[in-house]
Amino acid sequence: MTAKKVTGSQALILSLLEEGVDTIFGYPGGAIMPVYDALYDFKKEVNHILTRHEQGAVHGAQGYARVSGKPGICFATSGPGATNIMTGIADAMIDSTPLVCITGQVASPLLGTDAFQESDIVGMSIPVTKWNYQITCAEEIPEVLAQAFYIATSGRPGPVLIDLTKDAQFGELDFEYEKCTKIRSYVPETHVDPQQIKAAAELIDTAKKPLILFGHGIIIGHAEEELKTFIDKTGIPAAWTLLGLSALPTEHELNVGMLGMHGNYGPNVLTNEADLIIAVGMRFDDRVTGKVSEYATNAKVIHIEIDPAEINKIIKADVPIIGDSKKALKMLIANVAENKHDDWVAEFKKCDATENEKVWQKDLYPTKPGLTMGEVIRITSEKTNHEAILVTDVGQHQMIAQRYFKFKNSRSNVTSGGLGTMGFGLPASMGAQFGAPDKTVVAVIGDGGFQMTIQELGTIAQNNLPVKIIVLNNNFLGMVRQWQEMFFEKRYSFTELQNPNFIMIGKGFGIDGHTVSERENLEDSIQKMIDHDGPYLLEVTIEQEDNVFPMVPTGASVSDIILEA
Repeated sequence: MTAKKVTGSQALILSLLEEGVDTIFGYPGGAIMPVYDALYDFKKEVNHILTRHEQGAVHGAQGYARVSGKPGICFATSGPGATNIMTGIADAMIDSTPLVCITGQVASPLLGTDAFQESDIVGMSIPVTKWNYQITCAEEIPEVLAQAFYIATSGRPGPVLIDLTKDAQFGELDFEYEKCTKIRSYVPETHVDPQQIKAAAELIDTAKKPLILFGHGIIIGHAEEELKTFIDKTGIPAAWTLLGLSALPTEHELNVGMLGMHGNYGPNVLTNEADLIIAVGMRFDDRVTGKVSEYATNAKVIHIEIDPAEINKIIKADVPIIGDSKKALKMLIANVAENKHDDWVAEFKKCDATENEKVWQKDLYPTKPGLTMGEVIRITSEKTNHEAILVTDVGQHQMIAQRYFKFKNSRSNVTSGGLGTMGFGLPASMGAQFGAPDKTVVAVIGDGGFQMTIQELGTIAQNNLPVKIIVLNNNFLGMVRQWQEMFFEKRYSFTELQNPNFIMIGKGFGIDGHTVSERENLEDSIQKMIDHDGPYLLEVTIEQEDNVFPMVPTGASVSDIILEA
């Protein structure tokens, strides 16, 4: 393209447009004001979402990225603006979510002088970014932005942060843009080793009790069809991590449920009976493994992972396969024999029958007077034909929602996994709605997490986003309370909440809603919420001591899973 003279701020916006950016979440301030002034002239080309807090902006960008597959973009000013996005950046880092975060910074002559609203955001963000860089002259902007997008989206995705000094924003340059496709010394993806594929295929073909564990890497790698084909060909049961949910349809006959602390009975207890574990795009998080020394004790392990740092980090791999999940699965499909494991699959069905009797019926079809989280999730999933995008906050409601909401389509589950960020749900749901405007987005949030970012109701209202918000209200920090009940002799230390009138707050922002507390009104209330044109807030009063089971206690083996109190 022909070079043209522009300011650094204009170069930033033009660079974003070259990368196909159509949505930005942000909050203006003094140190990034030149960028916002430049953005004024590009209102038709890009949609800027003014959030009510910088944390809302970064979580909104996360929600957008997770459902769209494109990097989320976040703007913040220097000092407190920049530090306010750190939680979301850390969340995106551990959950491999691609973000490009732009922060304003004081002018370069003032760096290190403790100037007004100066903070060393580059130094602070090093541990929680895939890459960061401070731009001090305008000429650097196009090249650095191109590298930022390449790094954020290639290999194992993650957040990058670009800190832009005020003088760089005002400076001038001859603008030319070239997308980045390679950086010396940065190798985001290695070629899959065919010998390792053959070794894995031999183990798969001879295994009697194999189990597939799939995670977020399937969705990131667009490997959903390959996963399904691999499962169908080999007849191997498959279980999912929290972020792997929705990669395989819930109703697939070999989908055996969720792994981990509050996962399903079968995938947990049968892990130690498996003779082969095939882990694809997951990292053996502690919430999955429980006590590591007693995890998968009888199994050989095949680990397919794009990030070499995750291989052998927690669980030793007998056959490590480093590379893209889609490519690795394609190669495996070509090398494995068709098979069935009917007797092994039947063991999972027996576990399901046990869990159904002890847990599912109580959660989903309760006979006690108070409403349960499970029945709310079941009805909501049914009313949306299992096609909605589910966004959850963090806590008991999160685990219940992941367990009982059903999915037909990938990229339909948005939650904070590795960091477990309360306050994530509401802003992430608005980001998800921008990322998938034609989909029904349902946000399920606890009363505690809701109050951490409740101000983003203003953003939802201002943009008339048709997000359906369900607040499950038990007047407690429910997950902490459950642990206090089970492991601290019911000493409920500072977990009870005196909550406001959520419906009045919603209406104050211009969002309609109502409260339901009786079972006979629940189904109609959920239908009313779904049918409403625009955003809607449904508060559901649930039992205070409605607990989440099954549960693997901290430090216990997955074989020690508890089905009831």
